[in-house]
Amino acid sequence: MTQPDDLQQLLNAVATGLVSPDTAFQKLKYLDYEPVGDFAKIDHHRTVRTGFPEVIWGPGKTPEQIVEIFQAMLPHQNCVMATRIEPLVYDRLLPHLPQLQYYAKARICAVQNPVPDRLLHPGQIGLISAGTADLSIAEEAAVTATLSGFSVHRLWDVGVAGIHRLLQNRDAIAKADVLIVVAGMEGALASVVAGLADCPVIAVPTSVGYGASFNGLAPLLTMLNSCAPGIGVVNIDNGFGAAMLAGQILRTAVRINCGDPKP
Repeated sequence: MTQPDDLQQLLNAVATGLVSPDTAFQKLKYLDYEPVGDFAKIDHHRTVRTGFPEVIWGPGKTPEQIVEIFQAMLPHQNCVMATRIEPLVYDRLLPHLPQLQYYAKARICAVQNPVPDRLLHPGQIGLISAGTADLSIAEEAAVTATLSGFSVHRLWDVGVAGIHRLLQNRDAIAKADVLIVVAGMEGALASVVAGLADCPVIAVPTSVGYGASFNGLAPLLTMLNSCAPGIGVVNIDNGFGAAMLAGQILRTAVRINCGDPKP
């Protein structure tokens, strides 16, 4: 009971007498959050507040804890996702969650219920990766955005060391409504893309690089100090956060274009 439409339908059913107040109370009992054991509190209300449901952060949790959290979230969400799940952890989850899908490059596992096309969000997210070594973070962003209902177009291995590869994809860059640029080393790719694009650019520094890149600090500073306007920067290796920011940008743009008042 976390989707706004479901909540409205329940309230309407109570108003018309189709559902008793006691039954409605049971459905709404964990509207804000639901405790899972003594280790987690599931934020069922997050979709209503922010537009996107809670996602499970995998590191630091045992497989058994992740399974319990999945099972608590599944009745309430169309898609339940866990990030930074290593293959050995996935192998331990699968016997308990046979419908679980694993996206190995992104290290994401998810259970999805079929969602009608009408629920998919309009707009296109362009995802640009500098090199093959950046793919795990780029795929984290791509899979997160796709599971959240957005259209994603990938451009992989188009870094500035061979800039002709990027320039050959100018049409794809022009078609994007928001761009996520993932790069390690010195992180110059985001500045170059922002100089070509007429849409917001979200820069993701990665921890890929030689010693002087300081595990992503060098590309982070390059992106923060970019002379190209229109760039927002997320933290090192935060592909998930970049996808969520891109999604919020597109959702806000749709609401403004449709003239819908903010709830």
